[in-house]
Amino acid sequence: MRESLDGHDLLVWARGCRTDLELRRAEIDALNVFPIADADTGTNLLATMRAAVATAERAVLEVEDVTSHLVAQALARGATTGARGNSGIILSQVLRGIAEAVVAGPLTGARLQEALRRSAVLVRTGLSAPVEGTILTVLDRAAAAAAEVTEPSLDAVARSAAEGAARALSRTPTQLGVLRAAGVVDAGARGLLVLLDCLVTEVCGEAPARVRYTRGERADQGPQRRPDDGNAQGVTLLGRSGDIDHGRARDGEGEAVSDGRERRLSDARDEHDHRDQDADPHFEVMYVISGTDETAAGGLRDRLAVLGDSVVVVGDGDSTWSAHVHCRDAGAAIEAGLAVGTVTSIRIESFAVTAPHGGHHEPGHHDHRHHTQGADRLGARHGTGARDTSAVCAQVASGAGDRLSRPVDGDVLSVTGGARDGRVFGDPAARGVLADRGVLAVVAGAAATRLFEDGGAVVLRGDRQVDTSALLTAIRRMPHREVLVLPNGALPAHELVAVGVAARDGSRDVLLLPSASMVQGLAALAVHDRGRIAVDDAFAMSEAAATTRWGALRAARVRALTMVGMCSPGDGLGLVGQDVVVIDPDVVGAGRILLDRMLGLGGELVTLLMGADTGPELAQVLADHVTAGFPGVEVVVYSGGQQVDLVQIGVE
Repeated sequence: MRESLDGHDLLVWARGCRTDLELRRAEIDALNVFPIADADTGTNLLATMRAAVATAERAVLEVEDVTSHLVAQALARGATTGARGNSGIILSQVLRGIAEAVVAGPLTGARLQEALRRSAVLVRTGLSAPVEGTILTVLDRAAAAAAEVTEPSLDAVARSAAEGAARALSRTPTQLGVLRAAGVVDAGARGLLVLLDCLVTEVCGEAPARVRYTRGERADQGPQRRPDDGNAQGVTLLGRSGDIDHGRARDGEGEAVSDGRERRLSDARDEHDHRDQDADPHFEVMYVISGTDETAAGGLRDRLAVLGDSVVVVGDGDSTWSAHVHCRDAGAAIEAGLAVGTVTSIRIESFAVTAPHGGHHEPGHHDHRHHTQGADRLGARHGTGARDTSAVCAQVASGAGDRLSRPVDGDVLSVTGGARDGRVFGDPAARGVLADRGVLAVVAGAAATRLFEDGGAVVLRGDRQVDTSALLTAIRRMPHREVLVLPNGALPAHELVAVGVAARDGSRDVLLLPSASMVQGLAALAVHDRGRIAVDDAFAMSEAAATTRWGALRAARVRALTMVGMCSPGDGLGLVGQDVVVIDPDVVGAGRILLDRMLGLGGELVTLLMGADTGPELAQVLADHVTAGFPGVEVVVYSGGQQVDLVQIGVE
């Protein structure tokens, strides 16, 4: 038994949390039904803890005296800046509570009591509208159980907190109707129990016996518990109340909170059960704010609460704040942050993609019917020539070639802008007309320009560096009511956000899509459809771009150090995204190796966009290499005419 945890011990604990969250991610994701059934709570908690651990590991390398406060403060800072989702931000406050409790020394039993009490207060303060039956309630109960230990040795406090959390977790379906209806316990609270159990393991040397929480077979029976590894006894199917028998709980029973007061469960606990589908938020918006203070953060919290729900604005205890909201107007949420400080690390996701309609998530399921429709339309513009590689040279010479976007499950990266004044762009299908919507694409190369124009886009030439002013001017010159922008890697994300905010006005709605290269832009354009509403069109295009892996083949111009070694002038460089991953004295050899690495992760279609300084011979060699090494993979070659990349490669 340990009597205290120093800085190194806390880092070991945090690494253990990261490992156990990896093991429990699928279980926690499957429990996620509130506030949005997007099955990502376990993923978000894991990503947040990874960010926390990475920051702490960097911090300990910079000092000789690794104190508990230094490590805990670094964990809190990393979790705040790297938080993912509502649950990730709440996790950051648990770590902040620990940091504030260990200022004067290592983590002891008494300091753990204070840490949990402080964490519970911080979490509730950071939320605009706390909801019972969630991680909030379970954290309260963990803090209260810890406080009940009269002789606070570290092992006794850690065990009491973990068992209190487990009992409270089992009662969450009785407190929140949406959990009871789905037959689950709260996902975020399950993640909190992982952290507390890891603490018990670190202090006591043995892990508590827990069960795997799964969905109940019937909604009125609540979640089932299954033995985790053979150590847990007494598998129990929930009764009508939804209670797992760690200790009986009845509807209306008082819940003790960390300050000793009693809270009666509201008879209106089902107020979150049934949402007005027309009022559902469309976006999850998150960002980090610096250069602000407690008062301004409180004002931001109030402003975001007007725009949406699931609002959390919290700090790391130093100078960094993190904000989270579910809303319909992502642009307005970002503007609210810009009004109080410097906004960075903007992340926007659409529930139109991450959660199916109706509130029930089916992992891996996406509706790709529109992908095929858009692909057929773009294919018709370019012709439907054969894919036989013997025709590649002719296709390159003429700039022809067909284009087929194959839908592949993947994550949407980010989208900025959005509907104004709470509106989703008008439904053109309902009006029986095509929307007044245009696509603006930043493109380098004359032949690539023709490709995008043939696909229906307006082109801003990017042969030279494009700045925010040029992009903003091009958007304002668009005659359309709705504008979708394919930046194709021309500007960094934070500059694109600034352009999006500036471009939106009362007469125009603007959405900037996450295309980091021209091959991703072509994939997105292939599924563009003005017959859909703008948000649906934008996210179909975003998904097509995000699921296209891209790379580039270049020739080194100078001697330089890369992440894979030193290159010399004339060497072939293979890049995946913006990172050099291949150096070879032979440019063609570098191209072959790059294709092998990109296709090693799978793929059905390879797009080669040939640069101005290449001829049909290189295209033929690369296409033949794909055909020989990866049977069944199709190759399409376009002439692009870009200057920097000898070849841009897209893999779908």
